Amino acid sequence: MKHRLDELFDTIREKKSANPKISYTAKLLKSGTGTIAQKVGEEAVETIIEAVSGRQKQLVNESVDLLYHLMVLWVDSDIKLQNIWDEIDRRASKSGIEEKANRGEKKL
Repeated sequence: MKHRLDELFDTIREKKSANPKISYTAKLLKSGTGTIAQKVGEEAVETIIEAVSGRQKQLVNESVDLLYHLMVLWVDSDIKLQNIWDEIDRRASKSGIEEKANRGEKKL
């Protein structure tokens, strides 16, 4: 049985060939990486605002919007969802501090 995120990803991939006049996803994919990335950023900011404001229902709604737009960006970038799952699995075996240190990122 497929996970809902897998189903959503497959639907987004299918929309690549849909008519952009009748499909928001197709229109977004046709708009290009810059526009898609901007939408991801907008949704991320909206998600943060709802989290800081403590509005759980709106946070859930914005989180779904963020996941959707992030998946559109992955489709646009020819990233396979399995690559995301594989990276999550790889990181699950390490502590967050260890994993970040291995990437050379700043500590919080």
